[in-house]
Amino acid sequence: MTSTATPAPTSALAHPDAALRAAQPGEATIDRIAHVALSSVVLPLATPISDAKVLTGRQKPMTEVVFLVAEITTEGGHTGIGFSYSKRAGGPGQFAHASEIGPVLVGEDPSDIAKIWTKLTWAGASVGRSGLATQAIAAYDVALWDLKAKRAGLPLAKLLGSHRDSVRTYNTSGGFLHTPIEQVIENAGASLANGIGAIKLKVGQPDWRTDIARVTAVREALDPDVPLMVDANQQWDRATAMRMGRIFESFDLVWIEEPLDAYDAEGHANLARSLDTPIATGEMLTSVAEHMRLIEVGAADIVQPDAPRIGGITPFLKLAALAEHKQLEIAPHFAMEIHLHLAAAYPIEPWVEHFDWLAPLFDEHLETRDGRMYVSDRPGLGFTLSEQARAWTVATAEFGRRP
Repeated sequence: MTSTATPAPTSALAHPDAALRAAQPGEATIDRIAHVALSSVVLPLATPISDAKVLTGRQKPMTEVVFLVAEITTEGGHTGIGFSYSKRAGGPGQFAHASEIGPVLVGEDPSDIAKIWTKLTWAGASVGRSGLATQAIAAYDVALWDLKAKRAGLPLAKLLGSHRDSVRTYNTSGGFLHTPIEQVIENAGASLANGIGAIKLKVGQPDWRTDIARVTAVREALDPDVPLMVDANQQWDRATAMRMGRIFESFDLVWIEEPLDAYDAEGHANLARSLDTPIATGEMLTSVAEHMRLIEVGAADIVQPDAPRIGGITPFLKLAALAEHKQLEIAPHFAMEIHLHLAAAYPIEPWVEHFDWLAPLFDEHLETRDGRMYVSDRPGLGFTLSEQARAWTVATAEFGRRP
């Protein structure tokens, strides 16, 4: 008996290997990723940093920040740079995971960012979709968005569709608990003189009276119109948080940040319902799903996502849509070089946290004036790695070939 061969179906969905084919760059692809360079960069801090987690004995003072840097180059010569980071622990782990999954980027269409994010997630599926796994993916995801905006010749904020060209900004780095109060006041004055618009102070001292005294001293030293925030870094229990929240009502704070454990959604929600001062939290969460829990129960008046922690810009945009739907403010945590663009594209007026720690890593710097941080006209994120960053590199990996 003779059989006649049946012509292959033209539809990709009808093909027996449809799933595999769907994961490949399509016919509309005009460029492909040719080379990926990964590096681990250790940024030393001039002074060991202490917040409430150190005073409670849960962590040691922070002496360095480890950055995971991804540089992506396409066959057409387009480039993008992105980064993630870790504090105190996790840097080598992020680098190891990114090194394992990175090869799947080679050959992909760099414009298919959401598809690539999913592919990277499945490449490391056994370690989950949060924590170190998503933080490793973030460096690649940010680099792809940087590349896409550069190819378009636009700042990332403009590519996303910005609502504003500048964002309200506040300083944190001058108000840590290891800093004497006289220096905190001096630091606050310097920040305001440099165009930053608000000051955040760390609280969570073993003796709550010390917190009140420090906040009082800063409040009295500054113009009464200067916005002020406090951050307990998750170190209060529910009763203490409620008590301190009520005491702080008279200070007219912009927000009280992380009064409770990051995953205590119900406790935060009770504070948000009970206090006039807004509650801000979310920076320690490492996925959109974790943030959804906070949003669903009303645990935050102000959501503080961290793009490098939740997996990059792709998941950040999903979270931003959820937050906007609930009419919540956002104040992204750390990494102002990334978050300025994302905040500028958020419909409700946001805040961006100013940290000068990262300045040595880049050749360019952000402009602050009149209480706001300004989006530059440079395409993409608008940053290039400095020679100092190269000198602080402790590990590298490469995939593909340079075009």
